[in-house]
This record gives sequence, C-alpha cells and structure tokens, in this order.
Amino acid sequence: MARIVQKFGGTSVVDMEHIRNAALRAKAEHDSGNEVVVVVSAMSGVTNRLVDYVTSAGELCDDSEYDTVVSSGEQITSGLMALTLQGMGIPARSWLSWQIPIETDAAHGKARIRRIVVDELEKRLGDGEVVVVAGFQGVSPENRITTLGRGGSDTSAVALAAALRAERCDIYTDVDGVYTCDPRVVASARKLDKITYEEMLEMASLGSKVLQTRSVEMAMNHNVCLQVRSSFDESPGTLIIDEDTIVEKEVISGIAYSRDEAKITLVKVPDRPGVAASIFGPLADANINVDMIVQNVSDDGTSTDLTFTVARDDLDRAKAVLEERQGKLAYAQLVPDSNVAKISVIGVGMRSRVGVAQQMFCTLAENGINIQVISTSEIKVSVLIEEKFTEQALRSLHTAYDLDAP
Repeated sequence: MARIVQKFGGTSVVDMEHIRNAALRAKAEHDSGNEVVVVVSAMSGVTNRLVDYVTSAGELCDDSEYDTVVSSGEQITSGLMALTLQGMGIPARSWLSWQIPIETDAAHGKARIRRIVVDELEKRLGDGEVVVVAGFQGVSPENRITTLGRGGSDTSAVALAAALRAERCDIYTDVDGVYTCDPRVVASARKLDKITYEEMLEMASLGSKVLQTRSVEMAMNHNVCLQVRSSFDESPGTLIIDEDTIVEKEVISGIAYSRDEAKITLVKVPDRPGVAASIFGPLADANINVDMIVQNVSDDGTSTDLTFTVARDDLDRAKAVLEERQGKLAYAQLVPDSNVAKISVIGVGMRSRVGVAQQMFCTLAENGINIQVISTSEIKVSVLIEEKFTEQALRSLHTAYDLDAP
C-alpha cells in the first residue's frame, strides 16, 4: 500500500466530463489498495471570472474579502469531485482549508503555508476514504480564508504530500510531462523521463509554465517525489527527483524562454559608491523585482551605463520610480525596451563540463543574434536577445545541444 497525492489543474476539471475522468484516475489508485488524496483547482476560467467580480464590486479591494471570493472556485470543484467518486462507489469526502486546517500567514493573495494539521486526514485515509482537498487556499491566524497566489494548488498538493509523507505527488495537467523545450515552438522537443529539482526550479522560474516555482522549491526542501502527467492519456510522465538518484546526468536538460521581460538602461549614471543601492533600493521598496544586471564603465571612469531587466508588467512602474528620482540619481537618460526575450539553457551537468556558455554564444552568433545581457548560475546560462529572434534562438540551441528527438 502506498500513499499518493493527485493534483488536478483547471484544464483537468473544466467540466463534469473532465471531473469524471479525473475521478476515474483516483478510483484506479484506490482500487489498487493505495491511500489517495486528491487536490483540485477551480474549473478552468472560473478564477478569472471571480477576480472580475471582485474588481467590478469597487475600486477599494479588501484583500481578505478578495480571498473569500476567489477561493470559492476550488470549493465547488472539491465538492463535485467527492460527489463523483461517491457515485462510483468510492468513499470520499471534500475538505476546505479551514476544516483541516491548512494554516498560513496573513498575507492575503500570496499567503505562505506554516503548518498542516493532518490528524483527521490520516484517520480518514486509514479508514479507506479518498480525501478531496480544495487547493489554493489556507486559513490565516485571524481565522480568515487566504489564497496562495496563482498556481497555488500545486503548492497545496506538495505541502500535503510532505505533511502526509506521501510516496509520490502526481500533478495532472494538459501536458504529458516536462519537455526539453516548449514543443509548440520546437517541434523536435522530447519528453524527459526524469529531471532534478534544481533543473525544474530553474525552468519554472525562467518561463516554463508546467509547475509553479514555489511548489518545486517545497518539493526539493521536503524531498517529495513529483510526477507531471497528462490527464488525458496513460503515458508515463516526468519524475522530478533528487539529483543523487539520477545516475547519468545530461549536460543540458532543457531550454526555457520568457517573453515577459523588459529592459531598462540608465545612461551616464555617476560612478560612485552607493549608486547601485540608490537605484535598486527604491525599486525593491516598490516590490519590483530586478533580474539581469550589467554595468559598463565609461572611458573616463566618471560615469557608467547600467542595464537591468524587470517583469514587463512592472516596466511602467519602474520607469515612474526612477524618473521620480532622476535629480538624485543624476543619470543622463532612461531608455526602456520591452522588445526583448530571455533564453536560458539549464542542466546540472554544467557543473562538470566546460564550454557550455561558449557553445551558446557561438550558436547565437552563427545565427546573427546579438546578445544584450548575460547572467549565469551554477546550472544555467541566460541571455537577453531581441524578441523577434526567440523561436530561431530556441530551435538552433536545441539542435546545438543535441536535444532534438531522434
């Protein structure tokens, strides 16, 4: 007997037909003698509709009431899933966050899980009951409903798998696994059988939409075995596991990209101690995350050009923050550019292999693609390029690193 957590995303529970299909997967695990926890998202499109309702209610939004409204989509799905399982002869019961409880902090809209009390769930699982949990939600110290942010049902599932010491957490979605690159862009992309937590974390943070970043980080911290699987076919998925369990590590496991980037260049910033702090401090205070940074010192050594990237949605706010402080920062010109994309090659094998970055740079040069900014970590190299070259860059790099499907 094993304990399995199954999470079904919005596209997997979009209507009653899909809910029945998901319920059959839970039933199959239950019929095999396993203890089953099912975590569900809201039906696809429902959360967006609920957000629109909140917006139409008034400009002044109470974050607590916002969470009360937008969390209701998962409540509906969990009840329908439990009813469907009961109709199949499977004992099942739905659970909301406050009933378990899943305790979080009070940061409404982006709450973080502090503790899950699993005593009653353990008892129900021991009695052969399928536990159906509404994902995405928790309960604050003030006993108010909280939500975990977009994609939070992934985090709910991983947190429950950790708290219940589950053997595996299966994430069911509309793709059948993790690919070496987006197969909609690179037709020769192939599905990976296994990938490490670190590689998946980099992919998730660099543009891959398969898993939410926080859920991967939590799985890595608690050593939860994840599997990404399709809700619509029976093929094996991709296992996301500890690096030590993968015997033969690929140099490059995948290539990620993001079109959600924008670049800002501050021209002729005075080159003096504290100037970087005076630029990036106010941006941090405005909750604007800065990613890639490059600095070029002028010939006379008195000024510097500073280039960095922010999320494209934050570009206007970042410009406003910096323009407001132009007198203090004393830069000559602010040059924004939203016509950029970030391309990243990722692989734990980089640690022991030289020439990975050189191959990336040479391949892009051979294709006439100029690199604007570079950033690196132990297992990834990222570059910023002009957005119109995104697909060409992905395909050429995919081939250069021998990732094309045979």
